[in-house]
Amino acid sequence: MRKNPKMGSVSERNLRQPFVGALLRMAYQITRVYQLGALREHGYGDLNQALLNVMVYPHPDGVRPGDLAERINMTRQATKYLLRQLEALGYIERRAQKGGTRRLVFLTRRGWQSIDRHRAAVLELEAQWAKAIGQKRFKDFKETLAQLIALDMKLRDEPGSSARREFVGMR
Repeated sequence: MRKNPKMGSVSERNLRQPFVGALLRMAYQITRVYQLGALREHGYGDLNQALLNVMVYPHPDGVRPGDLAERINMTRQATKYLLRQLEALGYIERRAQKGGTRRLVFLTRRGWQSIDRHRAAVLELEAQWAKAIGQKRFKDFKETLAQLIALDMKLRDEPGSSARREFVGMR
């Protein structure tokens, strides 16, 4: 089979086009920049990209630090380092629940306020994107992502599945 010199091989063409993971990462990075800008504008300039990694959905409220580390794909040591910073800044507190001895992570009022602000920023960005590509198309896009995530979670839960992996963050 002759190769078209203009087209290149299949692998060469694939190198030129971003895969879905790259596109999702790029959209996520745009979202994070937008969030940080909104947070800075509203008095949360002490938050940075690393600290926002801890504040992602599902939010770190009532969770064990080790589970949080697994959820955000960080080592326990790195997560504890960030938790200490967030605690010093007043976004979280670590305390035992009534009747328990293990300390859990809880958002403070300031923590919840920052979550509300960065969620509002994402809603604004989503509204811009929906306006740019059309409301229905954007709604379909979000529903499709949710379906793919649900499908993956179902595969992970099947006994004996090669896709079965621990993913605490989405349960």
